[in-house]
Amino acid sequence: MVLLGFFLRIITFTLTLTQLVDGFQSRMLINNGLALTPQMGWNSWNHFQCNINETLIKQTADAMVSSGLSARGYKYINIDDCWGELKRDAQGNMVAKASTFPSGMKALSDYVHSKGLKLGIYSDAGTFTCSQTMPGSLGHEEQDAKTFASWGIDYLKYDNCFNTETSPKERYPKMSKALLNSGRSIFFSLCEWGQEDPATWAGDIGNSWRTTGDIQDNWKSMTTIADQNDRWASYARPGSWNDPDMLEVGNGGMTREEYRSHFSIWALAKAPLLIGCDLRSMDKVTFELLSNKDVIAVNQDKLGIQGKKVKKDGDLEVWAGPLSKKRVAVILWNRGSLPANITAGWEDIGLHSSAIVNARDLWAHSTHSGVKKQLSALVEPHACKMYTLTRRKA
Repeated sequence: MVLLGFFLRIITFTLTLTQLVDGFQSRMLINNGLALTPQMGWNSWNHFQCNINETLIKQTADAMVSSGLSARGYKYINIDDCWGELKRDAQGNMVAKASTFPSGMKALSDYVHSKGLKLGIYSDAGTFTCSQTMPGSLGHEEQDAKTFASWGIDYLKYDNCFNTETSPKERYPKMSKALLNSGRSIFFSLCEWGQEDPATWAGDIGNSWRTTGDIQDNWKSMTTIADQNDRWASYARPGSWNDPDMLEVGNGGMTREEYRSHFSIWALAKAPLLIGCDLRSMDKVTFELLSNKDVIAVNQDKLGIQGKKVKKDGDLEVWAGPLSKKRVAVILWNRGSLPANITAGWEDIGLHSSAIVNARDLWAHSTHSGVKKQLSALVEPHACKMYTLTRRKA
């Protein structure tokens, strides 16, 4: 019954989306026209934390283009915490840290924009940012939003530290309104770690919201966060997305198969695809994972419905979700320690029992034609198989 209800909700949402797509922006209070598909880009925190400077950001922008990742859809270069001076200037404005960003943020945004990319920045809905090295924006929302706009900022990640113990439901709408009044379209990424179930309210004020605490570069953290984020699947929609935190692919704490599972689940779940490794030195395996066009296409599918876990048998799971053109994306995921056969029956993934499909294996780059009744595969430990299923015409 739970699965049936999930797909009935999908059908209802699909009809609503079809009817309203031309006027979709009017449905969102934030109304900035952004994030009709999940955001893609890079963020400095996972790999560099506070060890950032303008040279790193420029080199990362260069690498995003030269590697070919920007051509695959990765557009945002996002600076996280620690970019600013501890104190505001005499006019109360935030100031870029002179020792690490001597050219200032306007010059940096001009450079990033010259590469065909967008620049993101970080602040906090509190008195200080989480690092305590720079002021937060609490009480300065309008001023800071105008400052960011004047610098040419395209994206704001808004954290939740030192928040005076007031509800994020009170603090985050103030910055949302300030950004809308800034004169520039700025993507608004809420980061209150899922503490007050932002999926239930943040869709009216932001383009994405964190559903969990911070990810760590290990299997346990990644799988736990995937499960926590899955709870909120029905709230995601074009313009507003669940955010299970940034990608750890390429940082070294997981195996190739674990990173492949990580990237596949994030793609199916319509999560932001924000790279968290050092793009300047990524290896061939990392590039191959992050640049898979077929997997990215699932994430960026215009239907915009988050896939979710639909079947579980111990450590063996099936995740699935609908795509445009009546297709279905499916992941067979082995979270156990031994190889195992995993089967997705058509009843598990919302297909009619008589359906005949062509199954495209997105990692093997091969197609299985004329598949009936179920999809099965032998899956290695901590690995997954990912497919798109296309119905064959009768």
